[in-house]
Amino acid sequence: MAKIKICGLTREEDALYVNTYKPDFVGFIFAPGRRRTLTIEKAKAISNKIDKAIIKVGVFLDQDIDYVMQVIDEGIIDAIQLHGKEDESYISRLRERTTLPIIKAYSNINGCDYVLYDNIEPGSGETFDWSTMDTTKPFFIAGGINKDNVLDALALKPYAVDVSSGVETDGFKDPKKIEEIIRMVRTYEG
Repeated sequence: MAKIKICGLTREEDALYVNTYKPDFVGFIFAPGRRRTLTIEKAKAISNKIDKAIIKVGVFLDQDIDYVMQVIDEGIIDAIQLHGKEDESYISRLRERTTLPIIKAYSNINGCDYVLYDNIEPGSGETFDWSTMDTTKPFFIAGGINKDNVLDALALKPYAVDVSSGVETDGFKDPKKIEEIIRMVRTYEG
């Protein structure tokens, strides 16, 4: 059965929603300049309210390893998602400092635990050509996933679906949409 990640939490009430419906993962955006970007302080306040059984993922974009380690050292995240041009050298240096699982967007780089496929413009809510994915390594699929296409995404046999804007109303997490998409993933039998 595929897992599900609800990404882009921005408010403390989002913690209540995910604690109620229990996705496998939640995501905090640390990449600069994004609508859902959090400060370390804000992410920590939300993270502290998340059920310990839910894996908290920090999303980074070409950021200094010391910054990534600061987020880790604050106890905010349980896994790392790299969404930029981080290469094998970067990942190797990061691996020297942490054993947390690493998800790498767009490429199957040595040292990563998972690949994430997403739209070139993450957070846009737009899908991409899913036929271009290399599915030989466990992968997350993101990019415009919502209740209307999640079953098609699940048919590709991902390790996990990664949803952000697809569970929002007016730019904020919607508990009814979170509940619906988690139920769809949990009951999928393809």
